[in-house]
Amino acid sequence: MRAVIQRVSDASVTVKGDIVSEINQGLLILLGIEDDDDHEDVGWLSKKVANLRIFGDENDIMNKSILDIKGDAIVVSQFTLHASTKKGNRPSYIKAAKPDVAIPLYEAFIKQLEKDLGKQVGTGIFGADMKVSLLNDGPVTILVDTKNKE
Repeated sequence: MRAVIQRVSDASVTVKGDIVSEINQGLLILLGIEDDDDHEDVGWLSKKVANLRIFGDENDIMNKSILDIKGDAIVVSQFTLHASTKKGNRPSYIKAAKPDVAIPLYEAFIKQLEKDLGKQVGTGIFGADMKVSLLNDGPVTILVDTKNKE
């Protein structure tokens, strides 16, 4: 599982002109799933996201997590995070999981993150043409990959 985590002042997801999710301060999480991901990846990544200390404290030092600030989150599925650009100029998405694998893991991640945060999490619509709007705060953008736990 691969996630791009962005600290935001606000964010929203629109599908066919309708806003399906909207938050103020918190995290926008773009989530890519590959075929060999499993529920262990779900649990590890959710815990990592919930506890990442990327929000400023009273001294404006990144010492607080989304839990500490009681922030909100949106999770958006994004198979393009597993794009391979090794050959040619047209990315290959062969490593991205097909919907029969990806959808259950996407839904499991959302449920686990809701449990870890103790609140509902906004989402996009899996497979839809989504318009994602955000005001990146900082900017702070973190890439986390469950296959490369650095």
